[in-house]
Amino acid sequence: EVQLQASGGGLVQPGGSLRLSCAASGFSLSNYDMSWFREAPGKGREWVSFINVYGGYTPYADSVKGRFTISRDNAKNVVYLEMNSLKPEDTAVYSCARYRHSYFAGQVSSLDQYNLWGQGTLVTVSS
Repeated sequence: EVQLQASGGGLVQPGGSLRLSCAASGFSLSNYDMSWFREAPGKGREWVSFINVYGGYTPYADSVKGRFTISRDNAKNVVYLEMNSLKPEDTAVYSCARYRHSYFAGQVSSLDQYNLWGQGTLVTVSS
């Protein structure tokens, strides 16, 4: 079965850190660009970061730039999101998504550019 599964969420205090993982099964992650998105309570889904197949292109949303780092291990079929200096406004369900193009077509923050979504993991930042 082709699927993505996010893990690593939890409760963390403001200023703390977490590392999320997105494991792919049923296909090789090395053939696909990937993104992380998040959805906060009462808000729509927001793009967080993107990584190309080689890991050399990694744009970020302004709200997380300088605090979050996306990376990937194609041999392990996993994409990561390292989150530092967490803020209460980072509280959300985080999920990963597979870019639907086999070439770079831009619009990495648009939901319709992704054709496979993983079950999310909840991150709660609170004291």
